[in-house]
Amino acid sequence: MEYVVMQAVILAAGSGRRMRPLSTVTPKPMLPVADRPLAAHVADAAVAAGADELVFVVGYGAEHVQSYFGDEYGGVPVSYATQSSPSGTADAVHTASELIDGPFAVLNGDNLYDEESIVALFEHDAAVAAHRVEDPSEYGVLTTEDGVVTGIVEKPADPPSTLANAGAYVFPESVVDELDVEASERGEHELTDVLAGLVERREVAVVETDRWLDVARPPDLVAANELAVPDFEESDAAAEGPVHVASGATVAPDATIEGPVLVGRGATVEADAVVRGPVVLGPDSTVGEGALLSEAVLLEGATVEDGVQSSGVVLGPACSLGEDATLVASDRDDATGTASVVGADTPLGAGLQYY
Repeated sequence: MEYVVMQAVILAAGSGRRMRPLSTVTPKPMLPVADRPLAAHVADAAVAAGADELVFVVGYGAEHVQSYFGDEYGGVPVSYATQSSPSGTADAVHTASELIDGPFAVLNGDNLYDEESIVALFEHDAAVAAHRVEDPSEYGVLTTEDGVVTGIVEKPADPPSTLANAGAYVFPESVVDELDVEASERGEHELTDVLAGLVERREVAVVETDRWLDVARPPDLVAANELAVPDFEESDAAAEGPVHVASGATVAPDATIEGPVLVGRGATVEADAVVRGPVVLGPDSTVGEGALLSEAVLLEGATVEDGVQSSGVVLGPACSLGEDATLVASDRDDATGTASVVGADTPLGAGLQYY
């Protein structure tokens, strides 16, 4: 099938306030999900769907995005537009307007999409992705009829449907001239207002996603890894569940690993340790002897020392949980249910290493 969309605009300029303190280390879209940054999953889906150019809107930590994606990614050219201050999603796309030439897609760089749904989205010349959720009151909510959007309301107290706006759109080129919308009650220029105006003038298709996750808070980062790690082929036949061990990683023969787990290059799982997924161990990270680690993400160089009992934690680069410590977060379904740990005064450095 010949796709309509030629360019994909990926929004990656925000500071990630709800992801703090992890977003003090790297911009939220550049936090690791399995073997690569979250934004790379978005870019890969766009390329697979037929985009022949990626345009990243950057701001906070722009150099992290630029150093990873460079001038070409996935065989297509990459361009950048800088949003000088966070003024909303419509303003972000407006920042990239001089680079847009023809129909275009917009995708949130901090959302995890299934590739097949983005492929389906790109088959339209005007469309929005949506996902059915139990509590849509925290999202923009769509009403539809016969597969066409009839309305959208932002974070309603009484949602008219369970279809949440999944932050992925296809627009005709004419929308470039309609991005200068008034600020919302939140003081931001919202892309949902641009969509609402388009819905009044023409048919806009709705494409329901099979898998979607808005990665807003640390618990969502663990959940995103839980979804992404099983996509890897298993490399440890002796392990239980989907487990991938990278070249250069070391897993002690008497360690126990229960997937989904990804063990990055140079990482070490020592004797009698138990790693119970979802867990991602970043490059050069360590799980010490006799430690128990579950529902966790360790960024590069992080260490869980001997005898630690920990569940629901995200350890920042070079951070350590001391010997025999216990750190168990509350229910991960709660927005506060994952304990983020980042080293004191951790700077926004040159960028993370992945897998």
